[in-house]
Parts: sequence; structure tokens; C-alpha cells
Amino acid sequence: MSQNKNSTGQAPEIRASRDWVKVLSGYREPATTRSAFELGVTLVPFILLWALAWAAMSVSYWLTFGLSLLNAGFLLRLFAIQHDCGHGAFFKSRTFSDWVGRVLGVLTVTPYDVWRHTHSVHHSSSGNLCRRGMGDIHTMTVHEYQELSWIMRLHYRLYRNPLVLFGLGPGYIFLLQNRIPLGLMDRAKYWISAMATNAAILAALGLVIYFGGLAPILLIFLPSTLLAATAGVWLFYVQHQFEETHWDKSTDWDLHDAALHGSSHYVLPPVLQWLSANIGIHHVHHLYSRIPFYRLPDVLRDHPDLDVGNRMTIGESFANARLHLWDEDSRQLLSFAQVHALRG
Repeated sequence: MSQNKNSTGQAPEIRASRDWVKVLSGYREPATTRSAFELGVTLVPFILLWALAWAAMSVSYWLTFGLSLLNAGFLLRLFAIQHDCGHGAFFKSRTFSDWVGRVLGVLTVTPYDVWRHTHSVHHSSSGNLCRRGMGDIHTMTVHEYQELSWIMRLHYRLYRNPLVLFGLGPGYIFLLQNRIPLGLMDRAKYWISAMATNAAILAALGLVIYFGGLAPILLIFLPSTLLAATAGVWLFYVQHQFEETHWDKSTDWDLHDAALHGSSHYVLPPVLQWLSANIGIHHVHHLYSRIPFYRLPDVLRDHPDLDVGNRMTIGESFANARLHLWDEDSRQLLSFAQVHALRG
């Protein structure tokens, strides 16, 4: 992780986490025209690239495949817009935001109401060791891991393996797990959300198969969906899984401290920042989730103090894939190898 300095060359003082809430509330109001513009410049290219990739099948399957991979970026951005709708941060009308989110959920194969609830749980419990299990990447403490049987240790090691987390995991989550409201099976509202989304997805894919056969599914839908899902899981991972992240038991846990210190500032090139809708400015988002994504850079511009701490470049982020266990003594996320060395 890297640190920024202000214009004087000194690291600016960071105010208390809770004190930022009032400051950030000034950025919460979405602009309807700006939100509509951001939706348009994402959805229209997504549809056009789908059509272009379909037309390219008569020229080259490789060209179709390449266009579908390019379209994954716009699909990722649509998910980010759906994410803002879930926070009530995209349009002033919560009802309109919800319905935009539900429609986008068909494209992102994510039942909106189910995801909105689990993501709300994530925001309300991120960094709380006593409230793990919904809407987050499962993280064990060193002590918990050491108390496991060998078979359960193997299970956890497989789960945290990058080939599983970022290889098999995204497809499983978005194509399979999202089909039922896991964790919310006793609530009719979430069954309706999941089944209505499933029905809409099946109807859309049925039309694609009717007019184009399986080729568009295999060359356009699956590649773009899986690549966008992989990018989304990676972003979610690096936003909270880094060496000096923030975990506490309920008695010591503070929502605002966990938001500011347990969320990264993922510094991305401009194109990737645009495609990910500024979600790398995650510490600000967690401090005040009602801020529209297009106003997050304004926060950093106006308050350079928030540029300090938890900054992470792409190169630095790759090292985080080897971190697996939270050590409550050193207050760091450690690798299995580091834990083994501590025991030795």
C-alpha cells in the first residue's frame, strides 16, 4: 500500500472517521441529467457491441469473441450503476432507481432485490468479526483456522485459492448461486426477485437461441458475463482484502472506522476507473454510500486528506491474492505461509 502527500510534501492529518459523514453528505444528491447520461453512455454501447458481435459471426468467430470481451467492460459498468441504484444514489426517486436496478439485474444476471439486501448487510457489518457470512468474502482469523480439523483447513485453503476465488468462483456466483436467494430462503420477496429475474433471463436467452442458435450464447453472452463477473469479484476482493485492512469484534468495532480503514483506494488508469465507475474510491463509498459514483472524484479533489492511506496500485493489488487469515495480534491479514512461520 502506498501513501499520498499533500502539496506541501507532508502527509495531511486525517480527521476522525465519524466526522467525515457530515462533510460527505454534501455530495449525496444525484443529478438526474448526469445519471441519465451515465446510464446512456453505458447501456447504448453495450447494446451496440452485442449487435456488432452478433453481426461479426458471419465474418469471424474470433472477432465476435473479441468484441464480447470488450463488451464485458460495459457490462461491469452496468453492474456498478445497478450498485448505485441499490444504494439509492443514482436517481432522486428511490422507486425509479429500484426499477432501473431490476432491469439491469437481468443483464448482469443478478436479482436486484436479493443483491441489494445482502449488499446492505455487507455495508452494515464490514470488518465485524462477529457478523461475517453474508455479502462478503469469507475470512477466518488465525486462531479459528488453527482450531479447524485438517479436512476443514483444506476446505478453507481451497476456497481462498486464487484459482477458485477468481477462476471458478465468479461463474458459480453469477450463473448458479444468483439463481436462488441464498441466505434469504424464508422470505417471499426475495424468491420473487430471484425467480422474476431468472424468468426474464431465460426469455431473453430463449430469443437469442431462437434467432441465432447456441453460437451467440457461447461467443457473446458467456464470455462477456464471465469476464465481467471475474473483474467484479476481483474488485470486491481488493476493496477489503489487504494487509492492513480493519477487523474487530463487535465490542470494539466501529462502522465508520471500518469503512475508512477497512476499504481500499484502488488507484486505476482512467479507462479502468471509468469502466468500474470509480468504485476503486471505495473508502469514500463505504463512509457515505449515498454519493453517486460520478461525484466520488469530486470528494478526493476537494478533500485531499482522503487520498491518504490504503492507496493501492494494480501492481500492489496482486500481492493481496496471497493473503488469507486475519491475525488479531498483529492486526494484519497474513498468508498461510506467514502463519506457518509464526507457528514454527
